[in-house]
Amino acid sequence: MNNKVLFITDTFKDLNVKKDTSIMMIEEAIKKQFHVFQCEIEDLFIKEGHVYASSRNILSAGSTQVEGISKEDIKVSEFKYSFMRKDPPVDENYINALHLLGLAEKQGAIIFNKPNSIKEFNEKIFALYFKEYIPSTLITANIDKIKEFITSHQTIIVKPFDGMGGTSIHKFDEINDKNMNILEEMTNSQQTQIICQEFIEDIYEGDYRVLIIHGKPFKKTLARIPQGGSFKGNLAAGGKGIAEDITDFQKKIGEEIGCYLKEKGINFAGIDVIGKYLTEINITSPTCAREIFDQTGENPISKYFEGL
Repeated sequence: MNNKVLFITDTFKDLNVKKDTSIMMIEEAIKKQFHVFQCEIEDLFIKEGHVYASSRNILSAGSTQVEGISKEDIKVSEFKYSFMRKDPPVDENYINALHLLGLAEKQGAIIFNKPNSIKEFNEKIFALYFKEYIPSTLITANIDKIKEFITSHQTIIVKPFDGMGGTSIHKFDEINDKNMNILEEMTNSQQTQIICQEFIEDIYEGDYRVLIIHGKPFKKTLARIPQGGSFKGNLAAGGKGIAEDITDFQKKIGEEIGCYLKEKGINFAGIDVIGKYLTEINITSPTCAREIFDQTGENPISKYFEGL
């Protein structure tokens, strides 16, 4: 019986072994006696029409990070499962890797999340598919339109399509010279679209990460609460993570979105909810599983593997 699995991640030196959900997944796979391999996107290649991964055998993934000494070239279709867990940005190299993984699927590989779905849905725009739950949103490269949006909403958030961890997110109450310079840079002199949303005061109560596992919202969430006067709840931006029980509203929206995700071959996702608003749907490499487990003893990753 084939029990080999592949994790496509950033390099181990770029992963926080105490917090990273990908490391937690690798640990769980080893615990379940899978033969675990890992590679980066540049290790994917095509030879004689077949998609291969130059991958290393992972013997453990905790603080010691014991690895196999050398890489092996293995057809991606020979793994029982492959998990695409490369962090954004979804740039040219990322898209090229998805093209290769899409071909690997045609050759029999089973890949989560589904490469074509990652290509289809930008994480920032994906939430707009559920427009009844989103805050007022403008997507444009035109600064005059952004000025009008600020006038209508007084306080807004602007962010790029490809950011993560709270990077390049700005809060504007007015258009002054400093903000104009930021907009000129973010829009590449009005050539690149950005996302503008009304500011949600409930952010100070927490930006909630709800994990969607095999189409179902997990029973524990992580409230990422801004600290020190910041408006950013992202853990990477200094937010404090507090695990809580899922609310009725979060469960409702999670179940609705979860059905759609499952249809698209996305079996592990994270939606971000502020108050009664959906702000993002994360499908590339959703995080926060470790924090939830450490604080509650409830293991989202164990639940994930049970459903495979």
